Amino acid sequence: MSEIFTGNFTQQQPISEEAIEAAVSVMRSGRLHRYNLSEGEVGEVSLLEQEFAAYVGSKYCLAVASGGYALACALRALEVKPGDRVLTNAFTLAPVPGAIASIGAVPVFVGVTEGLVIDLADLEAKAGQADVLMLSHMRGHICDMQALMAICDAYDVKVIEDCAHTMGGGWDGVPSGRHGAMACYSTQTYKHLNSGEGGFLISDDEELMARAVMLSGSYMLYERHGAAPAPHVFEQVKYHTPNVSGRMDHLRAAILRPQLSDLEVQVTAWNRRHDILLEGLRGTPGLTVVKRPDGEDYVGSSIQFLLLDWSETHITEALNRCGERGVELKWFGGAEPVAFTSRYDSWRYAPSEAMPKSDRILKGIVDMRIPLTFSEADCALIARIIRAEVSAVYQAG
Repeated sequence: MSEIFTGNFTQQQPISEEAIEAAVSVMRSGRLHRYNLSEGEVGEVSLLEQEFAAYVGSKYCLAVASGGYALACALRALEVKPGDRVLTNAFTLAPVPGAIASIGAVPVFVGVTEGLVIDLADLEAKAGQADVLMLSHMRGHICDMQALMAICDAYDVKVIEDCAHTMGGGWDGVPSGRHGAMACYSTQTYKHLNSGEGGFLISDDEELMARAVMLSGSYMLYERHGAAPAPHVFEQVKYHTPNVSGRMDHLRAAILRPQLSDLEVQVTAWNRRHDILLEGLRGTPGLTVVKRPDGEDYVGSSIQFLLLDWSETHITEALNRCGERGVELKWFGGAEPVAFTSRYDSWRYAPSEAMPKSDRILKGIVDMRIPLTFSEADCALIARIIRAEVSAVYQAG
């Protein structure tokens, strides 16, 4: 009888008792708003900002309402204007081009390699078209950051790193988010810290971060921030920066602080599961595993593989067969967006030109979440199921 997986691909670990107690304490105080503090109180949000800044090694950190808000806030802090062109990955999720379009700017899509990272040759070819690159470390894949920054520096392109899938990861020992001018992170439920919604924005640039704090809705309460520039920096920007409110509240911060303390343990657990799946899939007929470069410090909270040059019919059949055995796979190559999967040509508010090399890769990308509610034995079982069903379709067809 065929093995069946019975786990749930959307079930997260429970919030810890420590985090629940911290959240209850905030609720009992009634002081949920980040600036609603008693005399001399620092507050959960400012404490979280200080702790996250220390974790990634940045000078400044701003906690915000969502990762998507962080992206748009970073663009505004860099003074991207309506009509400006912004480079970004062709392989990404909708909030990235959405953030660009939300301020009236125009995404310029850059191709993807079989390693699922931005195509540096295509980036160099297009670098003269824009002043900003919003770099998506999509599904946790990090490109050669020294090479990317060399291109961007040569063309005077400022880099915003979208680290929604790489919190806890890095390149060549440098934490993800520490190469660009600004970096954005998400604490949405399916990311590496879970507050339902939420995010961070970091930078070492005092003027950029002062603008971001003002944009987030600080009014003139910026002195209550513990990981922000000195007050005199705000004097330069406070009359010229609009309020586009997107603050994090104390309740979410209280839930996140204990999780941040445990993040390295979680990263180790994710990578064990990811590597079991990777080894189980390696050598499957018709399936291409994604090669990770030596300099990458990844966080395996999801896994991707490629069904290159397969027909749409055969890809759908393989995914359906896996689904019948309890394994939920997502396909980025479908003609229509489904759930969170979509392609650069799905976003019709953003002009695009066909990129045949990237289109071939995008058509073959299959994706799977790896919740930490899965055991290592679960991951071995899932790999066996995928291997069997992909092999069967490939050999039959």
